[in-house]
Amino acid sequence: MKNTFKAFRNRNYTLFFAGQSVSQIGTWMQRTGVSWVVYTMTHSAFILGLAVFAMQFPSFLFSLLGGIAADRYNRYKLLLITQIAAMIQAVALAALTFTNYYEVWEILTLSVVLGIINAFDVPARQPMVHEMVSDKADLPNALALNSSMNNLARLVGPALSGIVLVKFGASACFFINALSFVAVIISLVLMKLPVHIPSVIKKNVRQELVDGFDYIKRTPSISTMLLILTVASFLVLPYNTLFPVFAKIIYKGDAATFGYINSFVGLGAIAGTIYLASLKPATNLKIILLINTILLGICLLLFSHTGFFPLAMLFGALSGFGTVCLTTVCITTVQVESDAKMRGRVISYVALGYFGMMPLGSLLIGAISQKIGAPNTIFLEGVMALIIAAIFAKFLRGKETKKDIIAFEEEVENAVMEKI
Repeated sequence: MKNTFKAFRNRNYTLFFAGQSVSQIGTWMQRTGVSWVVYTMTHSAFILGLAVFAMQFPSFLFSLLGGIAADRYNRYKLLLITQIAAMIQAVALAALTFTNYYEVWEILTLSVVLGIINAFDVPARQPMVHEMVSDKADLPNALALNSSMNNLARLVGPALSGIVLVKFGASACFFINALSFVAVIISLVLMKLPVHIPSVIKKNVRQELVDGFDYIKRTPSISTMLLILTVASFLVLPYNTLFPVFAKIIYKGDAATFGYINSFVGLGAIAGTIYLASLKPATNLKIILLINTILLGICLLLFSHTGFFPLAMLFGALSGFGTVCLTTVCITTVQVESDAKMRGRVISYVALGYFGMMPLGSLLIGAISQKIGAPNTIFLEGVMALIIAAIFAKFLRGKETKKDIIAFEEEVENAVMEKI
C-alpha cells in the first residue's frame, strides 16, 4: 500500500489528485446529462452524434493553439483560467435547463464553448503532472494514480448522474458539476510550484506548429501510435455515442439505465488501468495494444446484439477494458518519447487526433445509425477494430526497443480523452 500511493508524498500532486477527483466526477455527470437531455428531446441518433460533435470538435480546431500556449506560457495560470471558465459554462448550462424553456441549439452552443475551453485545458494540464512531482522517482506512480482517478470518475459520474436525472432533473447534474470546479480551483491556489521561467519566443505560431509536426514525423514511435489512436478515435471509440439509444430503445430503460451502461464501461476501464499499472517493466506494450484492440472489437460485436442486460454489461465492461488499454498505451508512448520542450505541442496533436476524430466519428455513427439502427452500427465498429488490429499487426508484433522498456518504467499515462 505504501508503494501504491507513494506519489502522495508530493504535496502538490496530492492537492491536484483531490481536486481533480471531485471535478472529474462532475464532468462525467454533465457529459451524461447533456447526452440524455438531447436524446430525450429529439429521439434522434444523428442529433445525439451532433451533440458529441459540438462538445469535442472545437477542441480539434483549437488544440494546436492550446499546445503552443502550454509551451509558451505559465501552465499553472493557464489551467486556473480554464477551470474558472469551465465552471462558468456549467453554471450557464444549469441556469438554462432550470428554466425548462430551452432549445437543443442552446445546449449545443454551450457545448461548443466547453470544447474551446478544453482545447487549452488539456495541453496545459497533462504536462503539469511533471511539475507537481518533486521526486521524479514518484512520477510513474503519479501517472498511474491519475489514470485510476479518471476511470473511477467514469464509473461513479454516470451512475450518479442517472440517479440525479431521474430524481432532480438535468439542471441538478450541471449545477453539481459547476460546484465540483471549486475543489480544483482551491487545490490549484494551495499549490506551491517552482517559479515559472518564461520561454524565449523566437518563432511565430505557424512555425511552431510546423516544428511540432516535423518532430512527430521524425519520431516513428510517436507518429505510429498517434496514427493508431487517430484512426481508432474516428472509427471505433465513439461507440458510447449510441448508449442513450440502447438504454431507452433496446433495454426499455430510463436515465438510470443509461448511467449504468456508462458505469460498467468505466468499471472495465478501471480494471484496465490496474492491469497496465501491474505489468512488469519488460512487458511488450505493442503486444498488449494488439491484443486489446482485438478484444475491443470482439466485445463490441457481442455487445451490439445482446438483448440480455446483465450479459451486455459484461461485454460493455470488457469493451471499457480494451478501450483504456488501447488509449493508454498509445498516449503513454507518445508522452514519454516526447522531448520536454515539445511535450505541450505533441500533446496538442494527440488532442487534435482524439478530439478531432471522435466528434467526426460520432457524427458519422449517428448518421449511420439512422439508416441501419444502433445495434448494427456498433457491430460495424467492432469490425473496424478488428481491421485496425490486422493492418497494424506487423508493427505491433515488433520487438520492444530498450528505449520502450525504459519509457514504460518511467511513465504510465491515461488518455482521455475525458476529459478528452
